[in-house]
Amino acid sequence: MYSIIQKCISIFLYIISIFLCTFCLWNGLDQTVLQTPPFQNTKPMETPQAQSYTAKQLGVTSKPQKSPTGLYAKGACLLDASSGRVLFEKNADTQMPMASTTKIMTCILTLESTKLDDTVTFSSHAASMPDVQINAVAGESFLLKDLLYSLMLESHNDTAVAIAEHVGGSVEDFASMMNKKAEELGLTNTHFVTPNGLDAKEHYTTPKELCLIAAYAMQNDTFRKIITTKEHSFSSSNKHRSFHVTNHDAFLTSYDGAIGIKTGFTGNAGYCFCGAAKRGDTLLISSVLAAGWPPNKSYKWRDTRKLMDYGFANFTNIEIPSGARLPSITVKGGRNTTLPLKRSKPLKELTLPLSADDTVAIRYELPTVVTAPVRNGDVIGYENYYLGDMLIQSIPIASDREIKEVDPLYMGRLLSRLFFLKAIS
Repeated sequence: MYSIIQKCISIFLYIISIFLCTFCLWNGLDQTVLQTPPFQNTKPMETPQAQSYTAKQLGVTSKPQKSPTGLYAKGACLLDASSGRVLFEKNADTQMPMASTTKIMTCILTLESTKLDDTVTFSSHAASMPDVQINAVAGESFLLKDLLYSLMLESHNDTAVAIAEHVGGSVEDFASMMNKKAEELGLTNTHFVTPNGLDAKEHYTTPKELCLIAAYAMQNDTFRKIITTKEHSFSSSNKHRSFHVTNHDAFLTSYDGAIGIKTGFTGNAGYCFCGAAKRGDTLLISSVLAAGWPPNKSYKWRDTRKLMDYGFANFTNIEIPSGARLPSITVKGGRNTTLPLKRSKPLKELTLPLSADDTVAIRYELPTVVTAPVRNGDVIGYENYYLGDMLIQSIPIASDREIKEVDPLYMGRLLSRLFFLKAIS
C-alpha cells in the first residue's frame, strides 16, 4: 500500500514538473530568467587602454639641453617645488653635513610651533655660541619675530640656540622636534643634532632632502617674507640695544627670479647653499653641498646659476590630460551583473615639468571580474600616472554602489516573482 502511494506521488510530481516546464517555455520564462542576475550570461568587461603621450604631443617645443657639467659641489640637486620632480642630481642621496642651511628647518619649525610676538631670553649657553653671533648677553630678551631675521639673514649661531631653547625647552629637545618633522616629511637620510648647523657627529642631510625641506618651508608666507628681506632693524626688549641685520645672500640680487634661501659654511661642510628662483609658474629649489672651501666662496653661486639655468631652459610646466572614462566591470555571483566605478578622490589637475624627451603614460590596474559581495567604496584598482618608468601619482578606483551576493532566500524571491508576474501577464 505504501509503495503505491509513493508511485502516485511521484507520477503527480512528474506531471506537475512537465506542466511547469511547458508553461515556462510557452510564456518565455526561460528567456526572462536568462536576462536576470545571477543567470544572465555576461562577458568580462575590458579595462581602459593605457594612454601614452610624448612631451611634444603635450606642447613642449624646447630642444633638450645638456646637463650641468663642471660643478664644484660634491653634492647637488635641482627640484621642481610644485611636483617634487628631481630635475638634476649629483650624489643627491649621499649623507653630508649642511652647515647653516640647517636653519631652514629651525625657522619653519619655529614658525609652526610658536607665536611671532613671543619674547625670547638668551641663556648663558646660547650667548656662548661661536661666531657668527648677534652678540647678545645672557638675560637679554628679544621678540621672536626679530630673531628670525637674525637667524636667516645674518645666520647668527647664538640666536639659533636661543630660539631652540625657547621653542623646545632645550637644544636636545628642539633637535628631537626637528627630527620628528623630518620624519613627517618622509625624509630618511636626514638627522639633526644642532639648530644652527655647527659641525656635530650625526648631523647630516642629503642634497635632495635639503631641497625637500626648503620646498616645504617655501609654502609658508612668513618664511618667504623673511628670506627675501634685504635688511631689518630692531632692539632688544630689556636692554634697549639696537641691532641691524643684512641679507648676505648674493644670489638674491644677482639672478633673475631669485628668492633666496640660505647659505652655510663650516670647516667640515664647506660652502653650502640652498636656493630658490621663480619664473612664471615654475618654482625651482636647488642645493649645493661642499661647494669648495676658502678662498672659493663664489663656487656655490656659480653652481647654483648653472642648475637654475638648466632647469628653466630645459623644462616646461605642462598640464597632464586626465584619465579615461571609467567603465563598469562584471560582477560574479551578485544581484547585479555590472559594477559602476569611481575615483576615490577628486581628479585634480596634474602639472609636471617636462623636457623634450619625456613621455607620460596613464595605466590601469583593474580586474575584469569581481565577486560579490561588494561594498560601496571598496577599492577595486588603481589609475597610475607614469613619467617614463617612474610612478608619479596613483589614484585608487573604487566601487560606486553596493552589490549583495546571491543567497537561497534571494533566489526564492526572484523565481517566485518571475513566475507569478509572468503568469499574470
